[in-house]
Amino acid sequence: MAQQGYIVILPNRRGTTAFGQDWTDQISGDYIGLNMQDYLSAVKEIKKESYAGKVGAVGASYGGYSVFYLAGIHNGVFDAFIAHAGIFNQTHMYMTTEELFFPHWDNGGAPWDNNPVANRHYNNSPHTLVKNWKTPILITHGEMDYRVPVDQGMAAFNAAQALGVPSELLLFPEENHWILKPQNSIQWNRVYFRWLDKWLKE
Repeated sequence: MAQQGYIVILPNRRGTTAFGQDWTDQISGDYIGLNMQDYLSAVKEIKKESYAGKVGAVGASYGGYSVFYLAGIHNGVFDAFIAHAGIFNQTHMYMTTEELFFPHWDNGGAPWDNNPVANRHYNNSPHTLVKNWKTPILITHGEMDYRVPVDQGMAAFNAAQALGVPSELLLFPEENHWILKPQNSIQWNRVYFRWLDKWLKE
């Protein structure tokens, strides 16, 4: 990204492996907690610098979830978003993913489990904040993704369109959770930078 003229911020937010196991574990059961504030704090700090201009947030998988959630809470901090293979509706995700370890480990259980962690998690799913979306968003997804099924990306795109938010959807029929085929990777990167250039450079 730096070669394309962008300053890259990679916050060591809670949930990363940067500062030991306790730091890593802080994300479990609290996807919407202090780790989201870590993102916002990092960006607000960099925006104080004279060289900082418009800011975008991009992420894949949990990063895509983060983008969808930040889109509903950022209050003008970001100027563009890109979400790849992100979770949009946690309740629906529980019903469709092929991998149920993480929902039980990180989310407090199933949507019908009556405990504080599960209630907070499912009641604050990114889709519950979509009414606040205003910032342009590009959504990409592989149609063979069984970890975060493609209907998550389609639902987020449909919501953005219904709200009149500038948005695009790019689907790859033969890709799964990651875009791995060379020709698809080239296309993904072209669309990715075209989107950022449109909303951050123009």
